[in-house]
Amino acid sequence: MEEEDDSYVLDLEPSGLLQLTVTPEHGGWRLDRAIAASLPTVSRTRIQGWIEQGAARINSSVARARDRVAVGDRLQIEAQEPAEAAAFKPESMPLVIAYEDDLLIVIAKPAGLVVHPGAGNWSGTLLNGLLAHHPPLSAVARAGIVHRLDAGTSGLMVVAKTWSAQLDLTRQLQQRSILREYWAIVTCLAPISGTIDAALSRDPRNPLRFRTSRLADARTARTHFRRIAASQPDAGQVGAVLSWLACRLDTGRTHQIRVHLESIGHPVLGDPVYSKHRPAVRGVALELKRQALHACRLSLRHPGDGRTMSWFCPPPADLYELMQAVGFSAEQPVDAFMSERTP
Repeated sequence: MEEEDDSYVLDLEPSGLLQLTVTPEHGGWRLDRAIAASLPTVSRTRIQGWIEQGAARINSSVARARDRVAVGDRLQIEAQEPAEAAAFKPESMPLVIAYEDDLLIVIAKPAGLVVHPGAGNWSGTLLNGLLAHHPPLSAVARAGIVHRLDAGTSGLMVVAKTWSAQLDLTRQLQQRSILREYWAIVTCLAPISGTIDAALSRDPRNPLRFRTSRLADARTARTHFRRIAASQPDAGQVGAVLSWLACRLDTGRTHQIRVHLESIGHPVLGDPVYSKHRPAVRGVALELKRQALHACRLSLRHPGDGRTMSWFCPPPADLYELMQAVGFSAEQPVDAFMSERTP
């Protein structure tokens, strides 16, 4: 996730017409690159497609993607209906809605639900369910999805119902002002607290995995964690010690928490990619059909009136039962970051 770019003055009208003024920092840039810098939720390829359709202008004149912009130029681009509107179809499915208003939806995603269509998952995704729940989302990029959770991770996600709300929430992610907290059950006795600051890149030996890396193309990633509790095997029994961690993100890379915790020797229990270890605690083998990772807290500024809103989602039944078996009391919304309410 790139740093926030304040180099443009934005004015996103309800019609989907974006207007911006080029500042000295970006004078001489290509038109497509200049617009892409202002629309972090939209790919440059899609922006180029809009320009090819004649939807972009420089000072009221139709422009091409390769045209250069000058300081003070007024740029206009009219957002075209995204390809997803035709490629992805609405599919009715039960959705657990934690909150909904005219601008956003907060979803409690179950484990096993893929967020976005892709290879091998072209239907039955959260995006398909969102289009059925609120059909106007077909006119918003990625049906309003602002951030994702891995298929095997449960918990809270925010979805924007309008183009402008999506842009606002994406900006908040870039500014790191959206709080995202996860509970993870990991192997062994983890430190009381720590910060893992390690860039990530795809593992060249396995395209399904990511790894910490110092390569030039590795992406910055930072995870803060605190231990809430550790399991205590019964006297006289041989059993693994597990730790219950709360994790907060500064960045949102693919598999970030899973890779970071594995890198310090505390992989997430049940992770099919980064930890295939199935420990026994109190003489009982622990079985979980997905990684023990749950997005329990979400806090953000409402894109409409700017008020701070927060939600807590308790662990679902499978994770709750595992925590009870280990001896972790999951009934209360424990706040391991009590003294750091602002990330």
